[in-house]
Amino acid sequence: MKRASIIMVALASVSFAVGQQAPATPNNGKPSTATPGAAATQAAPAAGTTAAPGKTPPQAKTQAEYDAFNAAKATASDPATLEKAADDFATKFPESELRILLYEADVAAYQQSNNSAKMEEIGKKVLTIDPDQPDALVAVSQGLVDTTQDSDIDKDQKYSEATKDAQHALETIDTDIAVPAGTPPDRVEAYKDYIRSTAHSFLGTILFKKGDFVGAQAEYQKSLDAFPSQPDPVVVLRLALCLDNQKKYPEALQQANKAVQLTQENTTAGDYARKERDRLVQLTGGTVAPAKGAPATPAKPN
Repeated sequence: MKRASIIMVALASVSFAVGQQAPATPNNGKPSTATPGAAATQAAPAAGTTAAPGKTPPQAKTQAEYDAFNAAKATASDPATLEKAADDFATKFPESELRILLYEADVAAYQQSNNSAKMEEIGKKVLTIDPDQPDALVAVSQGLVDTTQDSDIDKDQKYSEATKDAQHALETIDTDIAVPAGTPPDRVEAYKDYIRSTAHSFLGTILFKKGDFVGAQAEYQKSLDAFPSQPDPVVVLRLALCLDNQKKYPEALQQANKAVQLTQENTTAGDYARKERDRLVQLTGGTVAPAKGAPATPAKPN
């Protein structure tokens, strides 16, 4: 889901910025312990913003840890390189709060490269540090859904794990995102809406693959309702397929037309959406959704 990667990377950059703040050092040159878990140099909230509720953002405890974090971050030229740097940092600083930032950034990097298996793998490293992290829960759920095949002997176990992770993300979305003070509230809420939308989409896909089209329809609709400003065309298409499988052809055609409008020709999703639309037009005698500003095209007679 390309819309997901854009938003995920945007918040990852905010999280990365947390680690930019060096630990405060008093006159004796040792790291301050007056406020555990928070840097004394943390910036004040910008005008018109408030500190977002949730977990305290990760902070460096020593200058050496902070420097090593920045060195690891500087190697982030590709997901594999960042993964190694994150592992090396975690080995050197096994108790560092900043480990999670490197792994979260690596999850986002693997997502951008469409590597679902590695998303799942690195997402599980995040959950080892923090089992309630919503974006990691969604990433692991996505990895399991994307890589599980109908022929897999353990597919039911994988789908059960993916369902549990997606549901837990919905449970922790309001309490377990660490956002630096000063982050615009609308940006945080947009990210939460994305998490909710994505979690419901994976729950829908699991039910769809199990043949529960009624349940899948409900989850896909929740996904679209959670993030209406950026509807995922694949979710819209799958909603059309759910309705089609229930023989709700007029409603299915409405969604298929939307999927066509949201996709480009000669793409996997676009071609599938157009085939589904054409099939439903033939079944219903309906119309092809027009391009913006154009009149509707009547269905051709059989």
